Amino acid sequence: MAGIYLHIPFCKQACNYCDFHFSTSMKMKVDFVQAIIQEIELRKDVFANEFISSVYFGGGTPSLLSKEELDTIFEKLYKSFKIDADAEITLEANPDDLTFEKIQQLKDSPVNRLSIGVQSFRDEDLKYMNRAHTTIEALNSIKMAQDAGFQNITIDLIYGTPGMSNEDWKHNLRKSFALNIPHISSYALTVEEKTPLYYQILKKNIGPVDEQQSADQFKILMDEMLRYGYEQYEISNFCKDNLYSKHNSSYWKKDHYLGLGPSAHSYFGNSRLWNVSNNVKYIKALSASKLPLVKENLNTQDMYNEYVMTSLRTKWGCSLIEIEKDYPMSFSHYFKAQIKSHEMNGYIIENKGVYTLSETGKLIADRITSDLFFI
Repeated sequence: MAGIYLHIPFCKQACNYCDFHFSTSMKMKVDFVQAIIQEIELRKDVFANEFISSVYFGGGTPSLLSKEELDTIFEKLYKSFKIDADAEITLEANPDDLTFEKIQQLKDSPVNRLSIGVQSFRDEDLKYMNRAHTTIEALNSIKMAQDAGFQNITIDLIYGTPGMSNEDWKHNLRKSFALNIPHISSYALTVEEKTPLYYQILKKNIGPVDEQQSADQFKILMDEMLRYGYEQYEISNFCKDNLYSKHNSSYWKKDHYLGLGPSAHSYFGNSRLWNVSNNVKYIKALSASKLPLVKENLNTQDMYNEYVMTSLRTKWGCSLIEIEKDYPMSFSHYFKAQIKSHEMNGYIIENKGVYTLSETGKLIADRITSDLFFI
């Protein structure tokens, strides 16, 4: 099974923490849609013999696409690829875009899963992050989507925001639980270089991020999710009723995926490709029927490190049997030697050759993964 990711690089305004590729100008949106249609045409043979199990519209803000633009893209996708009848079709949306009319349009489209960028149910946090929506808009968008019949909904929440107490964070989580949302992705606020947040903190215009606060709130996140019946199937992802994200799970399980749109990445096992992160260059290349991408051939070390990094973060874990099957013997010897101390310290649980993170291990997942990298 394979997946398709489409990057829609437009936003109403810039969130101060975001380092993804986007533009706040809509001037090129029409040309962009034509360009991504052309890219689909040029890459339609990539999965000629495979069925597509997931399609994911990310960004940017895909909910800024009009009904006509979305219909045009879907028509081309379904003509060009074998998309499963029960494929997961996700569209990322901002709460302020999800009017009653917009939700009805999405319900009438192939979209069957909404990813709503809530980030917080506190206006103080939303203002800090320079989000375009309010708490009321977030609550209303979720309720309207549920009333329209969307059952598979996920929201994003951010913790570690300066000024957010542990009680504030619990309030955020319990707001989510009260809405009976089946899937939640939650991440620590991260300060990426060259973002507005980075410069605001550098100039001391706003307070810095506290790593201990983030660690404490991650522990609260895990405890509260467990208490309210959510399964942590990946470090940052929680669900009820086995409603795992098919698309994200495909990344973690080494399934192949095709990335379309500026800055989008593709993965085909032993190679990775990424498109140019520039709307003008992307549109210009495709208007000349050229693919604006760079290809990287992955060596054995790259593939091992990627497998360890992605698999260890999940409930399915990192399999020694798979490492022995797919990589030279030196890699399995190295893995066993490096993971031994973490297992003895209680950070790793081993069961029939599969290694997963313990609850305490999840708190230092990045450090453990780094120790396992083959350098």
